[in-house]
Amino acid sequence: MSKKSKLKIIPLGGLNEIGKNITVFEYGNDIVILDCGLAFPEDEMLGIDLVIPDVSYLLKNKEKVRAIVLTHGHEDHIGALPYILRDLNVPVYGTKLTLGLVEYKLKEHGLLSNVKLVTIKPGDEITLGAFKIEFIRSTHSIADAVAIALHTPVGIIVHTGDFKVDYTPIEGEMIDLARFGQLGKMGVLALMADSTNVERPGYTMSERTVGETFEEIFKYCDQRILVATFASNVHRVQQVINAAVRYGRKVAVSGRSMQNVVNVAIELGYMTVPEGVLIDIDEINRYRNNQIVIVTTGSQGEPMSALSRMAFSDHKKVEIVPGDLVIISASPIPGNEKLVSKVINELFKKGADVIYESLADVHVSGHACQEELKLIHSLIKPRFFIPVHGEYRHLKQHANLAERLGMKSQNIFIMDIGKVLELTEDSARIAGSVTAGKVLVDGLGVGDVGNIVLRDRKHLAQDGLIVVVVTISGENGLVIAGPDIISRGFVYVRESEDLMEQVRGVAKTVLGKCEEKKITDWSTIKSNLKSSLNEYLYEKTKRKPMILPVIMEI
Repeated sequence: MSKKSKLKIIPLGGLNEIGKNITVFEYGNDIVILDCGLAFPEDEMLGIDLVIPDVSYLLKNKEKVRAIVLTHGHEDHIGALPYILRDLNVPVYGTKLTLGLVEYKLKEHGLLSNVKLVTIKPGDEITLGAFKIEFIRSTHSIADAVAIALHTPVGIIVHTGDFKVDYTPIEGEMIDLARFGQLGKMGVLALMADSTNVERPGYTMSERTVGETFEEIFKYCDQRILVATFASNVHRVQQVINAAVRYGRKVAVSGRSMQNVVNVAIELGYMTVPEGVLIDIDEINRYRNNQIVIVTTGSQGEPMSALSRMAFSDHKKVEIVPGDLVIISASPIPGNEKLVSKVINELFKKGADVIYESLADVHVSGHACQEELKLIHSLIKPRFFIPVHGEYRHLKQHANLAERLGMKSQNIFIMDIGKVLELTEDSARIAGSVTAGKVLVDGLGVGDVGNIVLRDRKHLAQDGLIVVVVTISGENGLVIAGPDIISRGFVYVRESEDLMEQVRGVAKTVLGKCEEKKITDWSTIKSNLKSSLNEYLYEKTKRKPMILPVIMEI
């Protein structure tokens, strides 16, 4: 069988992790990329702003890449585009709202003029090299989401993207289950499906249930209302606006990402706001408290977000006052629970009432629960199945669910990023791997902070730093001045003068020994200083600060 007749599926992100979704489909000389997202840093990634996928495999095969195709406009699916399009300038296909949000990003990074953005609608088909790509209407917690069917020379691959089955969506039509059924009849070689909510039984509630809860809360509230939610959840914001209009309130928007999304959504017609309802955040003091709703970012307790700043009295425009009603309309992303509860505690301390998910139906997920996943599996009846979008436990549970529906375990592939799945018309196997992983973004630096830098940051954060400064004569190698000891984050120097003096004594002894032995090589002097001080400090304090010897020559 010729080498060409195999389709390769290579996930470069989104497996064994939440976020940075990106999958590569390769056939012969053609590559199509599905989504290009970012992830948020883990706790131990000190100072890191964002995590993006490692795309060195794509850069190596630049000339094969035909396009990037997007399923929807969430950060974990579009967030890495500004960083990756710099080195890999290919056309980007997506729906109107998705590209509206991408445009904002590219504008901020000064890339908009050189990237080709192509708008598609659900139902459209495009041909990219050996692939015919079909966009299928889907429903998710952001408008304009699509699933993808790739018609390839070896068969049809269906990728659900992030989805839920919402029979009563806020705007637009429901997910196109009929098309999934038709594809199932034609025969689907492989299904890749969203595993985020696979641990939850039953169905995900419709977005409309949140609207009903809002109506109920607004009806009986006589105070100012603040609603925190994900900026991208256009339908949620729309429902807040609907409830505000119904009960005669004005709406102000706080938080940069929230303002961006609301502007794009109104501009593109995904949100309808009656004239005069939206007011600027500067105008809120002109109205009584019971005439105002503030929609804000910060539902995840992010320290710099608008809601956190309000909670900690750090916001320039909004001060939380006793009686304010704060609705947190989102559930904490795994890992953010502590941050969220900190903000909730702070809001209560300020005298606000807080309603969060465990108290009322103020949030529904955008991802399918078990019954919806079963529905998709039963409609599509794939030959092979690859669970995607989730940590290992989610992927494993989704594989178990597929087995309960009658799939053979050898036809289910729990993949890892960088692994290559090779498919022919009747077989699938994991064949090797490519470079994959995390690239860390810190400020303007992309990828210049790696494991070694993070290890140093951790070391500094845990035990601090001691600098030993010595001046040596260029002529005879004798110590002219010093050693001086400077310490940061190790001990409070004013109360530990004795210890500092002893450290200086140890350094002096080491330098004296080096002089006796006629050692003039700087690196040897430095390593002797380091090891002696390390031992001494560990013995005295059981701490291991970072030790930096600095030698100057005169």
